Amino acid sequence: MTTMSMQATAQRDNPLRRAWRGLTHLLDWLQAPALLSARLYVVYVFFASGAQSLRDWGATLWLYENEFHVAILPPHVAAVLGTAGEVLLPPLLAFGLFGRFGALGLFVVNAVALLSYLHALQAPAILFHVIWGILLMAVALWGPGKWSADAWRQGRQADARVIRAGAARR
Repeated sequence: MTTMSMQATAQRDNPLRRAWRGLTHLLDWLQAPALLSARLYVVYVFFASGAQSLRDWGATLWLYENEFHVAILPPHVAAVLGTAGEVLLPPLLAFGLFGRFGALGLFVVNAVALLSYLHALQAPAILFHVIWGILLMAVALWGPGKWSADAWRQGRQADARVIRAGAARR
């Protein structure tokens, strides 16, 4: 056995390397359920808020007129856009269908809500907005994960390309 092959064998059999490979394999596997959990948690928070806004539209309008100060929009427009974002974007994020779009849209809704009501929020409430923003940005940066409609669509598109390439060779 040569010196290089002995070193390669020693590195391959190194218990620390095996443990690290096992850990990275586990972490890779955990990405899909972690991204799904992040998506569903944020979806619950925003959809529940949007549903509450729809249930009591009069109170929602009052809040936008008197409490939430969206600098560039009239209160009624801000109420409609904010509520629409909270109701329409969560299903996209939940299913991971156009997941990055849904995550970015809710990130904007979250940022506007935080900035427009920052003067009245306590530190724990601000922290929740920061956590939601981090989770949304993670989905926007890395996508909704393997357990999503986007991943399923990408797999179907890849399969279709392979079939077309095989047919073109014949």
